[in-house]
Formats: sequence, structure tokens, C-alpha cells
Amino acid sequence: MTDYRQEIKTYLEHEVATLRRLNIEEIDRALNLLEETFQRQSTVYIFGNGGSAATASHYQNDFNKGVSEYTEKKFNFLCLNDNVATLMAVANDIGFEEVFRFQLRGHLKPGDVVIAISGSGNSKNVLNAAEYAKECGNAVIALTGFDGGKLKKLADVSLHAPVQSMQITEDIHMVFDHLMMSVFYKTLAGIEHLKE
Repeated sequence: MTDYRQEIKTYLEHEVATLRRLNIEEIDRALNLLEETFQRQSTVYIFGNGGSAATASHYQNDFNKGVSEYTEKKFNFLCLNDNVATLMAVANDIGFEEVFRFQLRGHLKPGDVVIAISGSGNSKNVLNAAEYAKECGNAVIALTGFDGGKLKKLADVSLHAPVQSMQITEDIHMVFDHLMMSVFYKTLAGIEHLKE
């Protein structure tokens, strides 16, 4: 039997240290931007690749069903990586770098918000969509790790995991989701989920 306890301890220590370095002001800005989008009933477009695609789907579920189940107004999240047929058609006919930007063209309206997820901050298809949103005058929330890459620099709000690990980066991106969901449960739905 292998003793993995030291490896477990090391991973958890890195996770906790990263959590302690998160920028609370940026999380607050993200919450305010999402609440404004909710109040005016605009759309939040969210997307990513690989594990970040799963994260994007999870955000859509947590806001569209989780919080919205208990509010009169509803969040309107749209995950651009969930329709496999559309992704494959755009990737095959136009190019993989356009799978997200193509879906925003002709749909992005003033007041809509884009949440772009890339651990490295340099995924070309994610950057293309984020740059297009900025050109249209829409706000971009970036979820990144490592040094944040190009995406962190162009974003209006940066939810950054300052760590050199894709696994912990993706963990932290889900912490952002559940943290914001918990806050909105309390402030928008009057449901207290955190007990002392």
C-alpha cells in the first residue's frame, strides 16, 4: 500500500495558499457586474476549452437553475461550448479558433457580458471571442491561472488564480462560481447557505 499522505498535504497546502491570495476586490466587481446584468435581464455568455468547458457548463447550471429557481427575475447564462454540433460545424468549416467568436457575432447586444475561461489566459479561440466582445463595447470577465496571459490583460474584471497549476486553477474557478452563487442565494433570494 502506497502512502500518499504527503502528496495530499502538499496539494491542499498549495490550494489554501492560493485561496488566501485571491483578489477580493475583483470578486466584488464581478458580483456587481453580474447583478447589474441580472437586473437588466441581459445575457451572460460563458465558454472555455477542456476542463474550462466543464466549468462554463457548471456556471450556467448554477446561475440559470440554482439561483434562478428562487428569484422572480432569472439569470440568463448561455454556455457557448455546450452545443457539440455547432462547435464541430464551426471548427470544421471555419476553424477551431472561431468556435466562440462566431457564436457571438450577430447575437451580442449592448449590456451583455462575456465570461471567458482559460487557465493559461492564451487560448486563441477564447481570446478571439473576448477581443470581439471588447470591440463591441461589452464587458469581459476573465477566469485565468498562471500569470493570466493575454486574457487577464484585456479583461474588465479579472478572476485570477495566482498559481502555477492547472488543477488548482480549475479548482479555484469553481470556488469563484460557488462563492458568487452563495452570495446571490443570500442577497437575491434571501436564502442563507452558510452557517457558522
